[in-house]
Amino acid sequence: MDQANILIIGGGVVGCAIAHAVSQRWQDVFLVEQFPKLGMATSTRNSGVNHSGIYYPKNSLKARLCVEGNRLLYEFCARHKVPYRHCGKLVVAADAHEEEQLVALKKRGEDNGVEGLFLIDAAEIRKREPHIKGHSAMVVPSTGIVSAEELVHAFGRIAMEQGANIVTHAKVTSLAPSGKTIRVDLRIGDEEDSQTESIESRCVINAAGLYSDEVAAMLGNNSWKIYPVRGEYCEVRGPRASLINNLVYPLPHADGLSLGVHFTKTLWGTFLLGPTATYVDRKDNYEKDRLPIAAFAESARHLLPEILESDLNLAYSGLRPKLVPPTGHGIADFVITRDPKVPQAIQLVGIESPGLTAAPAIAKYVAGLAAEILN
Repeated sequence: MDQANILIIGGGVVGCAIAHAVSQRWQDVFLVEQFPKLGMATSTRNSGVNHSGIYYPKNSLKARLCVEGNRLLYEFCARHKVPYRHCGKLVVAADAHEEEQLVALKKRGEDNGVEGLFLIDAAEIRKREPHIKGHSAMVVPSTGIVSAEELVHAFGRIAMEQGANIVTHAKVTSLAPSGKTIRVDLRIGDEEDSQTESIESRCVINAAGLYSDEVAAMLGNNSWKIYPVRGEYCEVRGPRASLINNLVYPLPHADGLSLGVHFTKTLWGTFLLGPTATYVDRKDNYEKDRLPIAAFAESARHLLPEILESDLNLAYSGLRPKLVPPTGHGIADFVITRDPKVPQAIQLVGIESPGLTAAPAIAKYVAGLAAEILN
């Protein structure tokens, strides 16, 4: 049986960032991912935005780790040549009635330590985004976009260069605490042609994203339930992509479900419209009963009156691991904690947006928790 100091379950951006961080300090680090490639789920099915930290309650993990992660992510991308664009964004109040909410959002961002926020009027909006219609907007200079897929692979590649072992097509089938270690049983390969392996680890880190509640339950912890929320996108290509220059957001949903359907100018010159937010029944339901393109066009005209249904092409969809049920409201914070009953385990549950941005800061935080276990 293989022995490990640290075994990370989940090869999304957070799991790979953790592998990158902990392999700088410890040998015998393993990361296991159930899918054939790293980052195939939530990590690469999103807008790829490096968020500022304006949306989250003061002193929450989301706020603190997003603000820190924003800076660390730019530094990592620059150092390791991960494509990104530090372009800023506009959060637009469509009419005078929304301006009070915009001002409140600005204050929340400032309370969280987000720097450089300022308001502009309709004329200035037109200078920056000539096709956007709005009463006023907040400029958020620290926001940008990043190639999510290349970011995941960079974290994973450097972790392996530092000695980490990354195994894909490796599904955890059971977790069994025993003394100061946890036995991790794995099924490696396709179900029809698989083999079983076991690793005994001094520290197990649950970064399983959509499946983090199921992994926690393997250790007898049923404190959390993940509710998958699908976000769908359309894409505008060709000359009509010039309707948007950078990032343009509406005000976020009052119920906390999402940041609203927004416009993201991609690194490849198109722009994305999305994501929507719909609770779905399964953690693999990316395509069933998708919204019609007409619904995207109608939503977009709120800020971009010139958009035509014919401009839009149906694009990908992604799933958020929400902790708030369909009947709930508000923003649930990240769960990042040592398991109270199994102290060798670190649980990360409900790591949705701004998980991509926060990933390097989450990794630092988790490395500190791992040190408590290993040192």
